[in-house]
Amino acid sequence: MSRRLAQGFEGDTARRRRDAVEAVVALGANLGDRAETMSTAIKELARVPLVGAVRVSEPIETVAVKQDGPDAAAPAYLNAVAILTTRLAPSVLLGYLHAIEERHGRTRSGRRSANEPGWEDRTLDLDLIAYGDLVSDDPRLLLPHPRAAEREFVLGPWLAVDPDAILPGTGRVDEALARLRGANRRSTDEAAR
Repeated sequence: MSRRLAQGFEGDTARRRRDAVEAVVALGANLGDRAETMSTAIKELARVPLVGAVRVSEPIETVAVKQDGPDAAAPAYLNAVAILTTRLAPSVLLGYLHAIEERHGRTRSGRRSANEPGWEDRTLDLDLIAYGDLVSDDPRLLLPHPRAAEREFVLGPWLAVDPDAILPGTGRVDEALARLRGANRRSTDEAAR
């Protein structure tokens, strides 16, 4: 066997033996039977190949966020966060997340990239928020999720599952949540004046 071919096989073996990392997935749904859809999606996440432990926050109900901000007239969301232990490459995990969304009737009409919202209502939304400490600016796989630090419905449930969570490029999730809540309070106070 040539040295080059042997090196290729060694590389393949190394990929199959990838170290397990924790991946953070945000779940959301505001159409249909939201609780049932999310419960089923969590079971499907646990059955994804090379996914081990799955820890999930309790779901919370939140106002829909559209491109122009919160929209109380839109159906409310159920949101949760799951932390998965996986040996899948992040792009492969994202492919599984999209497949689970599609099985639940999700369409991607307005998406600009793998992590960017189309702002439409949805039966199921699974966003890859973080994959270990990986940082990627590839438009097909933006990591960490570009708006994670701006979303209380991501940060709060994430902290419920992992009180010591770190968002790559931002820092501690509890501190990011405190900053976000402080900024939201200041905006509310200014609007009330």
